[in-house]
Amino acid sequence: MRRVSRIAVAGTATASLALALSACGGTSSDAQSSSDGGKDKGLAIAYDVGGKGDQSFNDAAYDGLRQAKKEFGYQVADQEPKDGESDDDKTQRLVQLAKMGYNPVVGIGYAYAPAVKEAAAKYPKTTFGIVDDATAKGDNIADLVFQENEVSYLAGVTAALKTKSDTVGFVGGVDNALINKFQAGFEQGVKDTKKGVKVEVQYLDEDPAKGFASPDLGKAAAEKQLEDGADVVYHAAGLSGQGVIEAAAAEKAYAIGVDSDQYAQAPLKKYKKYIITSATKDVAKAILNLAQSVEDGKPETGVVTGDLKSGEVSLAASNPEFKSDSKLQAALKKAEQGIVGGSVKVPVKPQK
Repeated sequence: MRRVSRIAVAGTATASLALALSACGGTSSDAQSSSDGGKDKGLAIAYDVGGKGDQSFNDAAYDGLRQAKKEFGYQVADQEPKDGESDDDKTQRLVQLAKMGYNPVVGIGYAYAPAVKEAAAKYPKTTFGIVDDATAKGDNIADLVFQENEVSYLAGVTAALKTKSDTVGFVGGVDNALINKFQAGFEQGVKDTKKGVKVEVQYLDEDPAKGFASPDLGKAAAEKQLEDGADVVYHAAGLSGQGVIEAAAAEKAYAIGVDSDQYAQAPLKKYKKYIITSATKDVAKAILNLAQSVEDGKPETGVVTGDLKSGEVSLAASNPEFKSDSKLQAALKKAEQGIVGGSVKVPVKPQK
């Protein structure tokens, strides 16, 4: 059984270092003063809403940048989004990075699709990447996407076996096709694992700048679900998810993180006991692989998909309680084998 409601709360996010970082639009790497147009520079990334420091999606991308710098020993660049920016602003950012000689240049998040297509047409010899979008087409564009529904199914299995109240929650940043994949997989995993568990669903805002970057909205959504009886809450809400985790920990309920292993994130240390696991996707590996392909002279292009079979989506196992739960681990192993083998079909859209 599923109940869907929407929160439309006005206001800004609670103060945090991550949100402060997102207010600027400049380059935050060792390459910030470089504008010589040289052709020997390496990977550059442009962050999504929330910016570096979200302990989730953007930080996973930053880890890929950091690994590429170490692996290839070259100059890298990363740029923050600006509040209220347009597609033209995004395009200008990507074009400037390409003009400065960075290759590849990667837009982090589906919102970069128009900008990537336009920038790629202007710089056909530069490889462009975009994470979480498969619509940006071009001979020099790599669409780095993931089967979030598959790992969310495993999150659903976890929630179903950990709930004592038979009510669990899902908090999404924005109600769109991408986040619907998280919801769909989670609901199906719950349903297939334990009959009668109710899934409360709430989306935060129609504006990605609020939906993915407002911990106060995430906290309010989770608090409502907890009041309604949920004792496990899964989020796919970027920086807003920090509020979800905070609310769950305050009620000694479980939170399931997303994208990065949120149990291991230092700013979330005081809540980690209650972060039972995280549905991770290896954005870092996808970005590093793209950088490697450019280094090898054979740039990736087209749709490049990470899934359970490739290991690029998985549940984090940092929490000792998660690892030591033999019943849960057995159920997860069976579910994963079914998904990879094809006997378990995971939807990409929530079932009516």
